[in-house]
Amino acid sequence: MRTYLVGGAVRDKLLGRALVDRDYVVVGARPEDMFALGYKPVGKDFPVFLHPQSGEEYALARTERKTGHGYHGFDFQADATVTLEQDLARRDLTINAIAEDEHGVRVDPYHGIRDIEQRVLRHVSPAFAEDPVRLLRVARFAARFAPLGFTVADETMKLMRGMVAAGEVDHLVAERVWTETRKALTEPQPSAFLRVLRQAGALAVLFPEIDALYGIPQRAEFHPEVDTGVHIEMVLDMAARLAPRDDLVGFCALTHDLGKALTPIQELPRHLGHEHLGVAPLHELAARLKVPAEHAALAELVCREHLNAHRAFELKPSTVLKLLSSLDALRRPERLDTFLLACEADKRGRLGHADDDYPQAAYLRAARGTAAAVTAAPFVAQGLQGPAIGAAMEKARIQAIAGIKPGRS
Repeated sequence: MRTYLVGGAVRDKLLGRALVDRDYVVVGARPEDMFALGYKPVGKDFPVFLHPQSGEEYALARTERKTGHGYHGFDFQADATVTLEQDLARRDLTINAIAEDEHGVRVDPYHGIRDIEQRVLRHVSPAFAEDPVRLLRVARFAARFAPLGFTVADETMKLMRGMVAAGEVDHLVAERVWTETRKALTEPQPSAFLRVLRQAGALAVLFPEIDALYGIPQRAEFHPEVDTGVHIEMVLDMAARLAPRDDLVGFCALTHDLGKALTPIQELPRHLGHEHLGVAPLHELAARLKVPAEHAALAELVCREHLNAHRAFELKPSTVLKLLSSLDALRRPERLDTFLLACEADKRGRLGHADDDYPQAAYLRAARGTAAAVTAAPFVAQGLQGPAIGAAMEKARIQAIAGIKPGRS
């Protein structure tokens, strides 16, 4: 019975990154051996155990065999005869197929250390093509490691294109697509997630609403990058910079301009009304992927109202209050914060504008603060009742917002 540290923990040690989770594989053991040592079973499809003291996961070495479509279509073998090399062979990427024993000696049968040094994401074996989730995982790892210079190996990209052509990606369930997407939105460079999926042909299958944005021109005086798809990539990366690891802001950034794909050709490169056109495709995307309700709700608000945020200084005080009310910002200021981060990412996610100020955010937060300070108590004291109290509060809030001097820059 031998125990090895495996996967991401070994990879991240080699990259000098902080270790978040440690996973172990146990070779030469049976489930009853683990029970005898006090380990607690947690695996459903194959034997995984929790260490009795640390709570870390220990899995018996296993092999897997493809039996059907999708990522559920596998049979597993986990017994004392499975070798470490066999267990590592079933992993997705070479950089995740490195093991380390208790003495720090590394086992690297698939040259993952070389690929870490060369900054390459490369599949371990042709069996990679049997699990469509791996395509999403490669795109997600690209979003994580692109800042370090990692790229997808040509042969791996070829394999991924073949998976899409064979229809394997069509068998991905919505929940798994969303789980991987949500993780990708928390990575340092989410644009790489889109680029890898698009290069593989998977973006058009999984996110047709996003894929449709590529090649759609915008007015160069406002968007020097011109291409709307490129703009979305820049907004995603800016969102990751402004709100690290915040997938809610990231999802709002991803979907805020879906309406631009629906602009009539004769109107290009202008996009009049795109903020309203984008609501329907956003609903379709959110429903198809079973996106959480709050993500869908805030993304819709960003889609519909981001232009109002950009022109906040031109809005009438009554319109500012209406905007704040649509966000429920008086009761839930955190929604305004999310909204403003996504809007700022949109404004700064343009070629040559990454370091622009966004004073609209401070103005709208000040408007929210002064409006929220208006309460019902003084109007009740005046003897007002029922709807009259609400009307008086609305008027007072509009007057309070009107008293704020916008801090333009």
